[in-house]
Amino acid sequence: MRLRIAIEIANALSYLHSAASIPIYHRDIKSSNILLDDKYKVKVSDFGISRSVALEQTHVTTRVQGTFGYLDPEYFRSSKFTEKSDVYSFGVVLVELITGQKPISSSESKEVVRSLANFFLLSMKENSLLNVVDPMVMNGNAKEEIVAVAKLAKRCLNFKGKKRPTMKQVALELEWIRSSEEANAIQQSADEDSNTDEMTEALGVASFSTSCSVVKDSVTLFIDT
Repeated sequence: MRLRIAIEIANALSYLHSAASIPIYHRDIKSSNILLDDKYKVKVSDFGISRSVALEQTHVTTRVQGTFGYLDPEYFRSSKFTEKSDVYSFGVVLVELITGQKPISSSESKEVVRSLANFFLLSMKENSLLNVVDPMVMNGNAKEEIVAVAKLAKRCLNFKGKKRPTMKQVALELEWIRSSEEANAIQQSADEDSNTDEMTEALGVASFSTSCSVVKDSVTLFIDT
């Protein structure tokens, strides 16, 4: 579900950046501006500080605005907001989805403030990503997908905007990760079916050999959609 939410956000931003008749930079992408309906469908909201740009423009120069914890450090230094600044903010949202943690947190004494983006990048550098993944999304069958999404988030959080992917590239990569996940699920289901067939055949042989044995047990699978 979190992967689907990430894909819908990415597609919305990709549309604003490259498919709308006039490109739009949102400039305040954060989790509180991502609205979900009762079916967890995404709506990107709050375009209060958004800016439309001419097709040939690469950035807008403005007074630094946005939300601490999501601000592109390059924009913070130069006051030049580019489409890659939205990519950085999306990267923070992606890390929130992976870890379940807030973008900014403080110690009990409130003397030390921790940036989730920096904490996440450090965990990637130290190869301790799986230690910070939200237990609600962590399971044995999704590790490859989690790592793939984390690597994409790391690229979105690159301090140099030019090295970040575009939102269109981000959306395509997330779609690819989801299709890979679905393919793995189908393969796993096929393997389970194969094991069930082998078990059924074995039970059939056992039943034949005893001439009067009957299998009474049944299995019901509940699939949480």
